[in-house]
Amino acid sequence: MGLFAGLVLATCVAALLFFLIRRDSGKKYNLPPGPTPLPVIGNVHQLDFKCLFKCFVKLSERYGPVMTVYLGSQRTVVLNGFEAVWEALQDHADEFAGRAHIPAIARITEGYGLLVSNGERWKQLRRFSLTTLRNYGMGKRSIEEWIQEEARNLVEEFRKNEGSPCDPTFFLSRAVSNVICSMVFGERFEYQDKNFVRLLGLINSAFQIATSPWTQLYNMFPRVLRYLPGPHKRLFENVEELKVFIADMIEKHKQDLEPHSPRDYIDSFLVKIHEEKESPSSEFHHKNMLYSVLNLFLAGTETTSTTLRYGLLLLIKYPHIQDRVQQEIDSEVGRDRPPAMEDRRKMPITDATIHEIQRFADIVPLNVPHKTTRDTSFRGYSIPEGTVVLPMLHSVLYDETQWDSPNSFNPTNFLDENSSFQKKNAFLPFSTGKRSCAGEGLARMELFLFFTTLLQNLSFRSLGDPGEIDVTPKVSTFSKVPRPFELVVRSR
Repeated sequence: MGLFAGLVLATCVAALLFFLIRRDSGKKYNLPPGPTPLPVIGNVHQLDFKCLFKCFVKLSERYGPVMTVYLGSQRTVVLNGFEAVWEALQDHADEFAGRAHIPAIARITEGYGLLVSNGERWKQLRRFSLTTLRNYGMGKRSIEEWIQEEARNLVEEFRKNEGSPCDPTFFLSRAVSNVICSMVFGERFEYQDKNFVRLLGLINSAFQIATSPWTQLYNMFPRVLRYLPGPHKRLFENVEELKVFIADMIEKHKQDLEPHSPRDYIDSFLVKIHEEKESPSSEFHHKNMLYSVLNLFLAGTETTSTTLRYGLLLLIKYPHIQDRVQQEIDSEVGRDRPPAMEDRRKMPITDATIHEIQRFADIVPLNVPHKTTRDTSFRGYSIPEGTVVLPMLHSVLYDETQWDSPNSFNPTNFLDENSSFQKKNAFLPFSTGKRSCAGEGLARMELFLFFTTLLQNLSFRSLGDPGEIDVTPKVSTFSKVPRPFELVVRSR
């Protein structure tokens, strides 16, 4: 038999096995309904990877709020709408608390660190990270003062470009990154520091590549894509450079560590490693430290700065909303002192606008993929252990049963008839349940203090007609990234 004929036969056998396994598992587990997959590629031919979440919303109109889709050979259960997502992540929290295997991230982290670990490793690292970040001020006065100082620095950076068109991307990422750097590394960096600028460029590039269709295809066909050229190669190169930087920071901390007075997250992790060095079940070692720091550095920089960037884009498109927020800031805070978190309760319009920015921006529309931790019965279906689950945040943040005007930017989504701020259960930009974002408290504080400090001191306007501004995302696969834009800054 010739080589080509042998490959064809092998492919056919693999396809047949895939079909039979899929058919048998469907019968055995009573999987949720979904489109019929093709061998090997699954339902890939039916999906637009430039806007994957919209494809899932469209399919759910036919197959319901709980459906099965095959991404290559990977069986994936997609949850659509507030009720299905809330029921899974809250009422069945343990069963849906696993973190799915994501080949691109697995290649980067080797399964170590806070973001993608499971079981005892995840429990130990999450518990430690939440406690440590709180100890260094998350939700306390000290970190509030750090953010206030960084917000003042950000205002001054914008003022240097007053009256001239400027792209806010790196102004915002430098400020946000400095907050997490203060907590993790124990220091902030000057905005013009060449190494700092280089690192932020790597993060921004890595984030955009990670959310591109190329990386999504890599996650479905890693054994093929790892040998093919493409932008995904640069993702791994960028992260390797970031890992070198973090490893150097860890070495510096080892040299001047004072175990009885840790200064930051790295110091605390080093102390924990020493305390548990004799414990065979401990997850505190160098690799988990390296990748946990990488997780915090990446997530703590890019998601919040992207939300701020989206917020400025929306505020220059809707200047009357910006003006209304500034009026409230002037009334409740004034111009003589920096805004503080205690001001938020008396600023419903500002609070509602910031919440609406997060809802409308919908930064992580698919959520970070979960997986079932055991065979699970859910809404009459049987879902096998280890099944990838996508509890789509977009379908919650844009659920027509939960919001008065889900498809438009409208802060009144968070205001009652008396113009008082009202909480909404469907406000889940940080997800919910046991895998909700560990940095939610920090991100909420940053968004409020950065936005209010900027708008207290500055006004932002578009270069042209605000009505022509396009607020649809440039990239909208795993994450939404706003289109590049410039604005004009004026002191108030």
